[in-house]
Amino acid sequence: MSGPLSRRDIDAVLDAAAGLWSQLDGARLFVTGGTGFIGTWLLETFLAARERFGLDAHAVVLTRNADAFAAKSPHIANDAAIELLSGDVRSFAFPPGEFRFVIHAATEASAKLNNEQPREMFDSIVTGTRRVLDFAVAAGTTRFLFTSSGAVYGRQPHDVDHVPEEYAGAPEITDARSAYGEGKRAAEALCAMYAADHPALQIAIARCFAFVGPHLPLDRHFAIGNFIGDALAARPIEIRGDGTPLRSYLYAADLAIWLWMILFRGASMRPYNVGSEDSLSVLDTAQRVAAAVTPPPEVHVARRADPQRPAERYVPSTKRARTELTLEQSVGLDDAIARTIAWYRGGILEPWRRR
Repeated sequence: MSGPLSRRDIDAVLDAAAGLWSQLDGARLFVTGGTGFIGTWLLETFLAARERFGLDAHAVVLTRNADAFAAKSPHIANDAAIELLSGDVRSFAFPPGEFRFVIHAATEASAKLNNEQPREMFDSIVTGTRRVLDFAVAAGTTRFLFTSSGAVYGRQPHDVDHVPEEYAGAPEITDARSAYGEGKRAAEALCAMYAADHPALQIAIARCFAFVGPHLPLDRHFAIGNFIGDALAARPIEIRGDGTPLRSYLYAADLAIWLWMILFRGASMRPYNVGSEDSLSVLDTAQRVAAAVTPPPEVHVARRADPQRPAERYVPSTKRARTELTLEQSVGLDDAIARTIAWYRGGILEPWRRR
């Protein structure tokens, strides 16, 4: 079971969009992927906004396993403003009525599924997005948020420090492991087609990079999540590679702020990178996590780095979001790591809502 977020994080999200939450009043939202890392943050901040601002708003959340979500996050699933709809994103039955907002956050970045069943990954993204777009048209939706990925750019060139939205690169199309990135590209193309055919449907696209915070899985392919899991278990932090790839991490409360703002204010079919511009190596990341606990665990690196090989990069330029939507990173990495560890330890002193 996962507990509620901290009052500090909730207040930060609500305050950042204080003048915009009224758009939800009298509205119904349809949310896919609501039980994942991103979706859970959006649902919990939605409920908090509804409570603080007295909004008459309700959400229908598509999930493959309603019972599992109710067991994991009962403070969300059992709220009267939340209705769980069981189904597959590729074939779910359309709930009746009008939905002013749709948030399509389904299809997590599962490295295991991408590597072992790439066709399943691609089909889930593309067919699922088409199904949700068809639903949005039928439901009279006016604002649609699609959570895409920085994977659409493919391998970031070594001489590009921060990849911008205008970068025309792409995943290696002949590599089956590109299923996730190619699926997101095809899904964005579908969004463009639907936006052209249905001018009343405004589709905002968020290209998400890497994040840290409560609800981030600690046992998947997310490096910082694995490192925090190792630190919490008081075992050595294991780096499976050489520790040189460069990454950046945006705290989940900032992520939620950015996504709500993109939904409310983002230009239709103008993608926005979502992430941090503060890059650091995987080894540096592991060392920062180790320094956040006492005693600090050892950090083990599986392979020696080749000094002749340029470091791989996965770092966005967020100039568009900063200049057009006035978004910013408000939580630094060390604070983000500390807040995440405290939440997983159950040390939140002031949750916004009791379990």
